[in-house]
Amino acid sequence: MSTLVTGIGIAVAGVENPGDLLRPGQPGSAPVEPRERLGRKGLRYKDRATQLSYCAARDALEEARLLDDEGRALRGDRIAVVASSNYGNLDTICRTVETIAAETASATSPMDLPNASSNVLASSVAIRFGLTGPNLMLCNGETSGTDAVRWALALLASGRADQVLVLGAEPDTAAARRLTGRDTAFDGAAALLLETRRTAAARGARARAGIGGHARGAALSDCLAGLGSHDARTPAAWQAPDATGPEAPDGAGVLDGVRDLGLARQWRGASGALGVLQCAASAGWFAAGGASPVYAVTGGGAGPAAGLVLVGPGEAG
Repeated sequence: MSTLVTGIGIAVAGVENPGDLLRPGQPGSAPVEPRERLGRKGLRYKDRATQLSYCAARDALEEARLLDDEGRALRGDRIAVVASSNYGNLDTICRTVETIAAETASATSPMDLPNASSNVLASSVAIRFGLTGPNLMLCNGETSGTDAVRWALALLASGRADQVLVLGAEPDTAAARRLTGRDTAFDGAAALLLETRRTAAARGARARAGIGGHARGAALSDCLAGLGSHDARTPAAWQAPDATGPEAPDGAGVLDGVRDLGLARQWRGASGALGVLQCAASAGWFAAGGASPVYAVTGGGAGPAAGLVLVGPGEAG
């Protein structure tokens, strides 16, 4: 079964379209302001990751022509949500814990309670856009964004949904910086609308890219071997995981001679959003005339690696 990307949404500073993800960021780009993109309604008391996800989700659903005039999803009962974020509501959790430790639970804000739930990002997006299909939230470390796409593929293959909205979001908050030890953190979100070729054809949807297979392994080499079993061609490019590091540019020692599109280096700290960003950036690569296939890989290093085979819209459709 072929799976297509028919909608993409991005809420990252200085990024207007998927191709921009592959170009060096503009210094001094203003952070995304959700109120300017969406208006104020429904944003109060929502954490930063959820607000960024609203922006990306709206744009992906709109591009896929799945929103009505009131901003609600068409046939939302058949649209699932799979979201990925490792630090999404960390600021709420830390603030709540610190308040309880200092003043007891009676001092906590009732407005923080919904945002303290681990699945707040996925559930909030589903509620805002009327998406009542299956709803999953992943907080799975560096492979989380790629794993979210893999779970979306499983939902489509099982017939649990006609479309799946995949989200990856990480906020730049003091709590996230403190946990990671970084002076700066990624701040943004990306969304993909996935559906089968049959469903897309029935409603005349346009493919931006296709997903030709996925693999997960205990090491990077195992993952790459699994991806090769789906498409025997040498990849035209790949989205290397952050774990390969600057000492292995362009896949040296891993995929010799294969260009690394550099997303992990360009957007360091993307964490649970990285796999979703890689898919969006691959669509930008194809739109600019880049060849297929592209491997998008997250994780590796001392832990497992997860990857996807991305193909151009001509091959996907």
